Amino acid sequence: MSNQVVNKGRRQFLTVATSVVGAAGAVGVATPFLGSWNPSAKAKAAGAPVKADIGKLEPGQMVVVEWRGKPVYVVRRTPETIQDLSGHDDQLRDPLSAESVQPAYVDKQNRAIKAEILVLLGLCTHLGCAPKYRPEVGAADLGGAAWKGGFFCPCHGSKFDLAGRVLLGVPAPYNLEVPPHSFEGESVLVIGVDKEAA
Repeated sequence: MSNQVVNKGRRQFLTVATSVVGAAGAVGVATPFLGSWNPSAKAKAAGAPVKADIGKLEPGQMVVVEWRGKPVYVVRRTPETIQDLSGHDDQLRDPLSAESVQPAYVDKQNRAIKAEILVLLGLCTHLGCAPKYRPEVGAADLGGAAWKGGFFCPCHGSKFDLAGRVLLGVPAPYNLEVPPHSFEGESVLVIGVDKEAA
């Protein structure tokens, strides 16, 4: 009689042990399989949003943030710079940004969500060179009668104002691109996430 009790307990132990080992094996096989459905780290980095702390960015300064392997220019514009954005539409190829690549929620003239913070893809729309930030260049310095400074592409001489709008008579066909972006509070810029999705 005691043999039957021992055998019954032994059978229960073997059943439970086999079930546990089988479940562990199933998890061991399923984990890499399910993991293969997730995008790779490279794919995540290619499309992931990027956060930048712009709290210490002084008026007139620019920082460059990398997003999707491309430079993004972030400029804190001065009140004078913002005021100077109007009054020279006749010298711009697309003053109201009708043909530009930019989110619908940015102001068409300032090309920004917040007028003082400009966010642009730092690639010239001519051949993809990186324009230089030249905020205080006078007209005589680069041969432009009314150019008050902005971005100058040294590759072929394209000029953009401090809203990234291209001037007439240069090779670049379009304004600099404004990437999707939003803000977290006053000092954190999120590049790659639309304002509506934030």
